[in-house]
Amino acid sequence: MTRDSLSFSADRLESRRSTRRRSGRDRRARNFPAETAPADFVRHVPAYEILSDERLSEIEEHADWILREVGIRFHGDPDALRRFANAGASVDGDRVRFDRGQVKELCATAPEVFTMHARNPMRNVTMGANHVVMAPCDCAPFVTDLDHGRRYGTLADHHNLTRLLQSAPGLHHNPAIICEPSDVPVNKRHLDMVYSQFRYSDKPVMGLVNSEQRVEDSLSMARIVFGSEFLNEHAVLLAGTGVQSPLTFNAETIDTIRRYAEAGQANMITPFIVMGAMSPTTIAGTLAQAHAEAMAGIALAQLVRPGAPVVYSIFITTMDLRTGAATYGTPESSLANMAVAQLARRVKLPVRCGGQLTSSKTTDAQALQESISTLESAALAGANYILQAAGWLEGGLTIGYEKFVIDAERCSALGRMLQGIGFDENQMAGDAFLDIDESTSNLLGSRHTMANYATANFNAELVNSESFEQWTENGALDMETRACDAWKKILREHEDPKIDPSTDEGLRDFIDERKTSCDDSWF
Repeated sequence: MTRDSLSFSADRLESRRSTRRRSGRDRRARNFPAETAPADFVRHVPAYEILSDERLSEIEEHADWILREVGIRFHGDPDALRRFANAGASVDGDRVRFDRGQVKELCATAPEVFTMHARNPMRNVTMGANHVVMAPCDCAPFVTDLDHGRRYGTLADHHNLTRLLQSAPGLHHNPAIICEPSDVPVNKRHLDMVYSQFRYSDKPVMGLVNSEQRVEDSLSMARIVFGSEFLNEHAVLLAGTGVQSPLTFNAETIDTIRRYAEAGQANMITPFIVMGAMSPTTIAGTLAQAHAEAMAGIALAQLVRPGAPVVYSIFITTMDLRTGAATYGTPESSLANMAVAQLARRVKLPVRCGGQLTSSKTTDAQALQESISTLESAALAGANYILQAAGWLEGGLTIGYEKFVIDAERCSALGRMLQGIGFDENQMAGDAFLDIDESTSNLLGSRHTMANYATANFNAELVNSESFEQWTENGALDMETRACDAWKKILREHEDPKIDPSTDEGLRDFIDERKTSCDDSWF
C-alpha cells in the first residue's frame, strides 16, 4: 500500500471544500472566547537535581559504551539502516553501532523548545524550558466507575472522558487513546478516536501509531483541521511510540517515527522499561540503557527530517522480583524519574516522565499514595510533559472516572505549587500589618485579607474540610463517592467546544469514506 493510497481521501476532501473552509489560524481563533487561565503550567521553582554532573557523565559514558559495543537493533527496516550507514554508523545485519558521541551529535538538530498547536490557538502549549504540560491516562482497554464497575471501554466512554479532560484546567493535552472503544471494529476505531479528540476537545492531540493506516489517517484528519501548509510547518500531532526494550526498534515503530518526522510532527519515542525485565535491576544501568535507546530513536527522527520536534521520553518502573508483577510509586522509580529529567536537560530536549501511576485496582489509599509519588517526583525534577497524569489504575489497564477527577484536581494543585512564592508588594502584605491595632486579635477581617481571600489559596473542590458533625450530617461521603458525584455533574453541565462546521463536515466525510472503503475487522 502506497503513501498516496493511504491519504487519498483527505486530499480529495480538502480540495472539494477548500472554498467553504475558513483559511488561516486567525479566523479559527475567533471561534473561541479569550482564555483567562494559562494553557499549561509554568514552573517558577527550581528543578530538583538528584545527580551531580560527574554522575550524569558516567551515565552518558555508559550509554555511549552500550551504543558502541552492543548497539541497537533496527529490525525489518532497510531504509533506517541505510540512513544510519550514510551518517557514519556501523551497520551489521540489523544491528547499528555508533562511535562515542555520535548519537548525541545526530540529535543536535532537534529543537530545545517547540509549540504543540491546538485547534483552539488559546490552548497551544509549550514543550520544553520551564513549561509543564499534563495529559491523562493513555491506552486503557478497561474503564471503571462506582456505578457500573470495571468493563471494556466504549466509544461513549471515550467521548465522555475526553469531555472530562476538556473541562479540567489541570490537564492540557489529549492522550492518544483515553480508553479503547471496544464497540467499534478494530480497523476503524482509530478514526473515531481521533475525531473524538478534535471534536470534544480543543486542546492539543496525539496521533495514532504502530500501523501505517492509523498514522496516515491521523495525519489526513489533522490536515482537514489545520490545513496541509500549516501542518507541514507546525507540530499539531504528538506521536508516542515505544521502544522494544532492551535495545530494539521493530519495523512498526520505525515506520511510525519516519512518517511523523517526514510530516514535521512531534515524536515522543519511549523506552517503556520495567526494571529487571526490560533492563537490569539497577537504576544506573537502566538509565544508561534507556538513554541510549531514547537518543537512538531521536537520531533516526533527525536523519529523516533535521529539526523535526521530539520529546525525550523514558518510562521506568520497577517489578516485584518475587512475583514478576510491575510495581508503581516505588522509591526506585521516583529516583529514576528525577534522573531522566536531568539527562534530558543535558541534551537540551523537552522531557516526558512520570504520571499518576498505580497498580491498585481501585481508588484507594494505595492508588493515591503511589500516584502522588510518581507525579510529584517527575514535576519537581523538571518534567515538561507528564502523560498518564489522571485516571490510571491497575497498571494502566483501567481508567477510572472517579480517579480521573481526583487526579485532575491534584494536577491543578501541583500547578499552583510550581508557581512558587510571589514577592510583589501585595505578597509582602505591608498594608495588612498597618491594620493591626490594640483592638485586633487577627487579620481575618483586614483589608488585605478581604482583597485576597478568593485567590490566596488553591481551592480544592473535592477536599472536605467540614467539621466531623457537618460531614456526618451531609452523608459522611468519602472522596471517591464525592468524585463520583463530581464527574457526573461535570458531564451534565458540560458544553462541547465550538468547531467550524465545515471542518466538522470534512472530518465526518473523511471518516465515512474511510469506513466504507473496507470491511469491519474485530481482531
